[in-house]
Amino acid sequence: MGANTSQVSDLSENPSLKSLVGTVSISENDPFWNQLISFTFISPTSSGDSKLLEEAVIPLAKTLIENNPRSGNFGALVRIFLGRTKELKISTECQDQLFIWQAHNALFMIRCLLKVFIREMSEEELHLQFSYQERAPGSCGETGKQDLLEELLSNLVHLIVEVPLLDITYSILFEAVTTLLVFFSYQLFHKDILRDGLIYQHVMKGRCLSLTSRLVKTLLYNFIRQEKCPPPATHIFEPKDEGGLLYGLASGVASGLWSVFTLGGAGSKPGIDQEHNPLPLSNQSLLLLLVLANLTDGPDWPNPYRQAITCFRNTQDTSSLPVEQPHAFQINFNSLYTALCEQQRSDQATLLLYTLLHQNANMRTYMLSRTDMDNLVLPILEILYHVEDRNSHHVYMALIILLILTEDDSFNRSIHEVVLKNVTWYTERTLTEISLGSLLILVVIRTIQFNMTRTRDKYLHTNCLAALANMSAQFRCLHQYAAQRIISLFALLSKKHNKVLEQATQSLRGRQGDNEALPDYAQDLNVIEEVIRMMLEIINSCLCSSLHHNPNLVYALLYKRELFEQFRTHPSFQDIMQNLDTVIGFFSQRLEQAGSDLSVERVQEVIMKGAQALPKDRLKMFPELKFKYVEEDQPEDFFIPYVWSLVFNSGVGLHWSPHGIELFSMDSG
Repeated sequence: MGANTSQVSDLSENPSLKSLVGTVSISENDPFWNQLISFTFISPTSSGDSKLLEEAVIPLAKTLIENNPRSGNFGALVRIFLGRTKELKISTECQDQLFIWQAHNALFMIRCLLKVFIREMSEEELHLQFSYQERAPGSCGETGKQDLLEELLSNLVHLIVEVPLLDITYSILFEAVTTLLVFFSYQLFHKDILRDGLIYQHVMKGRCLSLTSRLVKTLLYNFIRQEKCPPPATHIFEPKDEGGLLYGLASGVASGLWSVFTLGGAGSKPGIDQEHNPLPLSNQSLLLLLVLANLTDGPDWPNPYRQAITCFRNTQDTSSLPVEQPHAFQINFNSLYTALCEQQRSDQATLLLYTLLHQNANMRTYMLSRTDMDNLVLPILEILYHVEDRNSHHVYMALIILLILTEDDSFNRSIHEVVLKNVTWYTERTLTEISLGSLLILVVIRTIQFNMTRTRDKYLHTNCLAALANMSAQFRCLHQYAAQRIISLFALLSKKHNKVLEQATQSLRGRQGDNEALPDYAQDLNVIEEVIRMMLEIINSCLCSSLHHNPNLVYALLYKRELFEQFRTHPSFQDIMQNLDTVIGFFSQRLEQAGSDLSVERVQEVIMKGAQALPKDRLKMFPELKFKYVEEDQPEDFFIPYVWSLVFNSGVGLHWSPHGIELFSMDSG
């Protein structure tokens, strides 16, 4: 900044910024403001650049905090921005790039200062920073009647919903979304979930309330459009054939402040920041949407943004609602579905998918009716497959999504009808042709095995097994490898069961009646036996419902029949083992009758014929396995720390070190 400023480290020495943060009040009519907000700067879109900028702004912001009660210059800067927002939509229609450029710069400065303000003071103290007015030395200041804080919040929401997304408006829309995130970031400095406060009140009940549905819809469309950040607008400083006004103004004032110093633009390696975050507006819009959706309900009012997310409908849905729902709107479901399928590599897109599946019945019905469900399921399976590289929360979200999907029987049937060719990311074995259902089983079983050897998380086990259980009655034409992995998992559980049982026995003998260590072993044994019971029920459900559709599972069961011997007389498994004994005995007898030294093809032929001949009444029927995801099973405000960890890790706009909320302490138990 300044005539010779080209480095972030020089900001503190810039004379114009010194005047802004100084003790002298600057009238809103002073030409100083026009010069102040006329600079060339590209907002940082990477964590490293954001941190550099913040470190340079902190000393300036602290000086302003000290002097603003006397000068009121921060409030003046806010009013300068608000004055320009009134004409912003018209400026966009007229392609008035200079006007948009200056409005963006003013908001960018406000956002940078707010970050430090929020870290340094309470909401009440922040409100005072907006209230201070310029005054003559020695006179008593009076608080203005206008609530400048609420005015700014309201204008930011209006800006987001009313200004169209174009190349020339991309940056200011990004700043508006990010500034709202900064306002909400008080949560980062509190261990307890915030349920009240000035900003919360303004957004939930103030002037912003009437724009709830439009804001949610706009943020969703920002996510859907996935617009890349346009290239640096260096053309603003090039002479135009049609007239030189823009060039003359820009070139005349740009040298007076932050002269063409950029982060992620001119002067840095091309494309670096775009590679880090090529879709900053889409990403920030999604983060803001998740923050709004997870604001806590008030004592007497529900969260309106969650209501909007819960009830929006497809633009093609022309039916009338029996009861008008608050904050309802319509959006193109096909476009939203496509964006969700393409963006599942990010935690926030997976969390949005979970939110819509779990809370919006219209969207869930639409997704389950799609004939290209593989486009959605495959990215979820890939998340689970690369479990070693994903954080635990992302894995949980993926599993919960599968659990919700498997609650639907039509989904469980249809995934076995979708045949996939050459799943390249599955590297354990070459899968040239496999059904989506069999692949899902393989990935879930792999996740269980990873959890058994690494994280040992009971919650993860529960979700995996629940998804398999929901699918089990609809297993169809299981791939040979999928059938083998089901039995291999049972073998692993059996081995683990025997090991823990042996350890418990040895401990009991070694202590000669002292059973202090037994509760730990008993608990481990109980957990393993619960999982074994569930696996037996899954196998049994498949055999009872669709044995004739799954010869490969019967083959794998017969090949490893000795695994089940030890559980035949176990009191916890006797009932469920009756059906397995019946199936194993029936097919073993038919194979003996077929002769010895049978080829694999001949064994499979015998199994397929036997499956048609086995009377169904010989198998004891058990209650249908059905598990439903219930959000109430989670602790209250379960997702708030998770959402804020995503905001914090985005690095854009919020790169400070929090000392309040525990971002990674989400209880998964």
